This record gives sequence, structure tokens and C-alpha cells, in this order.
Amino acid sequence: MSEPEYDAPQAVDPAPCKVLLSTTSVYPERTGSGFELAAVLGYDGVELMVGIDPIASDIDYMVDLRDYHQVPVHAVHAPCLLVTQTTWGKDPWQKLEKSAEAAHRLGADVVVVHPPFRWQREYARGFVEGIRRLNAETGITFAVENMYPWRTSSGRGAFQAYSPAWDPTTLDYEHLVLDLSHASTAQMQALDYVEAWGDRLRHVHLTDGKGSIKDEHLLPGQGDQRAFDLLRRLAERRFSGHVVLEVNTRGCDSRAQREEALGRSLADMRHHLGQAASHPTHRHHSTLDR
Repeated sequence: MSEPEYDAPQAVDPAPCKVLLSTTSVYPERTGSGFELAAVLGYDGVELMVGIDPIASDIDYMVDLRDYHQVPVHAVHAPCLLVTQTTWGKDPWQKLEKSAEAAHRLGADVVVVHPPFRWQREYARGFVEGIRRLNAETGITFAVENMYPWRTSSGRGAFQAYSPAWDPTTLDYEHLVLDLSHASTAQMQALDYVEAWGDRLRHVHLTDGKGSIKDEHLLPGQGDQRAFDLLRRLAERRFSGHVVLEVNTRGCDSRAQREEALGRSLADMRHHLGQAASHPTHRHHSTLDR
């Protein structure tokens, strides 16, 4: 359950950031449901996760979904997860170039990228410089996300799965993505990242965690990351990037429960960012769903 009481004043001025819904937040429903619920609930747009749902890699179809639901796509999450290693081919640089092309077609201004896995040695060696090159050449903001060490259930060891590092703080990236669940899994505090990164913070995946070895992606307020304090800090800083709800709703028993959870989270986010409440659209079901 999210925090029940609003015990802090709203920001004097509303944060100028856009509040988005990640299309992964509706899983196991399809990508089309992400667009539909973003419209129904009043989100400012979506972040498109490419690859988990195979239809999300069909950019022609994503353009149709965007236009049908009249929901902007403001960010594209590149297919760089373990489960998307073959989406758009196997060459990681080609995947990122394809992500930039998709962002241009969809009207997005950010591509979210994970650092390479350690076994992607050649990709990892040139990763920092390559991301800087893509920022300069594509006109799209490539922002690198904080990750975490893979810990064992016994707590006796950790595997450093990412290279050059799971923590991007000390590396020469121009733009960074803060994921609160990843911070929790790494046993870090997201607010510390906000202070350390300064203006390099471009994009936020708002979620939560309880320090588990699993990447939990709880609803904001359910974990240890002080998610609503972080939103108020962003409002104070006049953060102008994107704040994206990226949560796990697989525990919801029905569409109604999922919609209620995503709607309540949006209301919480708007409140703590000092923004006016959303005005949901009339419901309509997509004839485009496959």
C-alpha cells in the first residue's frame, strides 16, 4: 500500500517534469494495454520497453498505437536485458542505433540504456565513449541506468555482472537514469544518487524495493527508498526530465486492481511533484491489440 497520508506541503511551484507510465508496468498484459491505461488514467505519455513483449519491437505498430490512443512516447528503453539479447539482432551497437531510429519515429527524446554485461567485453571497452558518440550524432539523449551487483541468497558473495560498472556515478556519462528498485537491490539510497549526480540526472524510474537480492519494482512507498521524499526533492530542484512509473503489477488479480494501483501511484506522484491532478480520458479499448 502506498503512503496513506500526505504529511508534507506541496512544492510552491509544480515540477516541470513529465510523468510517464512504463509499458512494463502492465505486464502480463500486452504493450497496447500500457498505452490504453496511460490514456485512461491521465499519464503524460509512456516509456516503451522494447523486447519483453515481442510486438513492442514493431515500430510501425507502436506508431499506430501511439496515434490511436493519442498517447505520446517520450522515452524508449533499449533492448539490453538478458531476455532481450536477440531483439533487433545480436550486435549491441546496432541495437542502440535502432533504438535511436525508433525514438525519432515515435517522437521520443530519451533512450534508456543499461551498462554492458561483463561477458560483452568488446562492447564494454568502448561503452562510455560510444554513448557519448551516440549523444552527439543522433540528437537523442542516451541515458545510462544504475544497476546492482548480483548477490547470492546466502549473502556471502556478489557477482559483478556489469562493465565498466553497475554504479555509473564516477564514469564519464553525460546523462543518467535513476532506478529506485535497482538502488534498493544494491543496498544504496536513491536520494544519495540525486545529490551526487546533480544535473546529470535526466530520467527517473520511480518504483521501490526492500533491499532484497531480487529487483522487486514495488509500488512507490512500499519499500526503503523514500520515494515521495525523492519526488519532493525533484520538485525543489525544478527537475525537467521524465519521471516514469516502472513497477511490477503481476500480483494484481484483475485489470481493475492493476488500474487502481497505477491510478493511485499517479495521484501520489502528481501530489509530491506539486502538479495538478490528472484528468483521465474516456475509456476505449484498442482494436489494434494482437
